[in-house]
Amino acid sequence: MKREFMSEGEPAGGPAPTTLIDIVFPGATNHHGTLFGGAGLSAMDRVAFVAATRQGRVPFVTASCERVEFKKPAHVGEIISFVATPIWAGRRSLTVEVEMLAEAIRTGERHLCTRGVFHMVASLDPPLRETWSLPPLATTHDVPPPGEVRMADIVFADQANSSGTMFGGDAIAFMTKAAFVAASRLCRKLAVLASSERLDFHHPIQVGAIVEAVARVVSKGRTSMTVEVELWSEALLSGTRCQTAKGRFVMVAVDENQRPVPVIPDEFGTGTS
Repeated sequence: MKREFMSEGEPAGGPAPTTLIDIVFPGATNHHGTLFGGAGLSAMDRVAFVAATRQGRVPFVTASCERVEFKKPAHVGEIISFVATPIWAGRRSLTVEVEMLAEAIRTGERHLCTRGVFHMVASLDPPLRETWSLPPLATTHDVPPPGEVRMADIVFADQANSSGTMFGGDAIAFMTKAAFVAASRLCRKLAVLASSERLDFHHPIQVGAIVEAVARVVSKGRTSMTVEVELWSEALLSGTRCQTAKGRFVMVAVDENQRPVPVIPDEFGTGTS
């Protein structure tokens, strides 16, 4: 089963896609300067797990993957989006289609790199195996507002302190990555972090929780943009969500020599410096 290529946020007749967003850094590339296939597959499996857990709210394991097609590479410096959508649900098994899309920062051009199908199976204790079944797939879902970036991931043990909660530094890194994507998509130039106006932590994030950053540009000057980022944690099995942190980051558009350059005006106005 294949879907036609769609952009992030485009309405679809099915459950809400789960999106994991990253940037291709040199450490994840081969000698050609393109993303390792294994790194891409790892992220695809991770986002398939998040999408499956959101559908069933029980532990899942990957049973198999198939029809993994490598169409085009993702290059250093590109934004990569891994979009996972459940496409079929049985009693204890779920099929999730995952697309990996690469996006050039300066042009906004996007292309499909890889598509694959992941078969996920609910991992249940014996008493539940005979009675539990997956809920039916949803037929509609919310569409993020234009310009809003949503990116989800899982908190692993190597990101946690001795109390089993996410390091503040890792949370900040995740939030600034979301701010970078939102700012770069607005100005279509490289964006660097100039300052953090405010950053408040409200609740800890436990290992194994889904963490989601929601970023939007709230104001811009001649060369700078202020990005508001909310960090939400979501309990893996209950789906309970709470806002764990909120911050404002000032991003500056720069050229190849790291010199500030004007932010490109958009339909919402030019802003003031």
